[in-house]
Amino acid sequence: MNKSIKTIIITPEIKKGKLYKTVYILHGYSGNPTRTYEKDIPDLAKKSQEFETIYVLADGNYNSWYVDSSINENSQYSTFIGKELVNYIDSHFPTIQNKKSRGILGWSMGGFGAVHIGTKYDQNFSVIGSTCGALDFTYFGENYKNYQVEDVLGLFEKLPSEYLVGNVADKMKTADQIYIFDCGTEDELMIDLNRNFHKILTSKKIDHLYTESLGKHDTAYWSKALSNQLCLFENYLQN
Repeated sequence: MNKSIKTIIITPEIKKGKLYKTVYILHGYSGNPTRTYEKDIPDLAKKSQEFETIYVLADGNYNSWYVDSSINENSQYSTFIGKELVNYIDSHFPTIQNKKSRGILGWSMGGFGAVHIGTKYDQNFSVIGSTCGALDFTYFGENYKNYQVEDVLGLFEKLPSEYLVGNVADKMKTADQIYIFDCGTEDELMIDLNRNFHKILTSKKIDHLYTESLGKHDTAYWSKALSNQLCLFENYLQN
């Protein structure tokens, strides 16, 4: 994209000769990396030390939807995060350079981004997590335009097939990855589409973890849920 993109890297105390797991964390619509560690997941530094994991907080812009836009050449965030940023982090930090030790998660817009980038670059990520994710554009209605998805992916009627949940699920079937999803039961924006996504994955016999708990589409819910997801990631990422 020929521009500088703010990225915050949170590391444990680096020990000489040791290599570390990495988790890429994608903020929601209108978010940014600073807000991520100050408000959305405030215990990241503690978790980094406890789990001996490097957390990479990339700026996905206000409304990029983490895609490579065919409309806007300055919005190519799928390639940036899934390929360029992974290569940069692996060349500048003591990481375990193996898919089995690398994960990606996000919430809301970032939940969509984690699934989209994680499955597109399945050679780079082994665990994908989404909290109250905007996983299915067919549920958006007017919000497809209101949240500027149209500005990066074009008219909904011409949405490329790679963004339709059926095709995404088919790719997940052969990607050799672990999938973790959750949503708040009072999340009017996202609960129905998350339940439907869970139903699609179940019908296609795609192994995944899906949970619901009390909560709305707000910081109080996703702070708790994301912190829990990072604990779950520890069960699957290899040291």
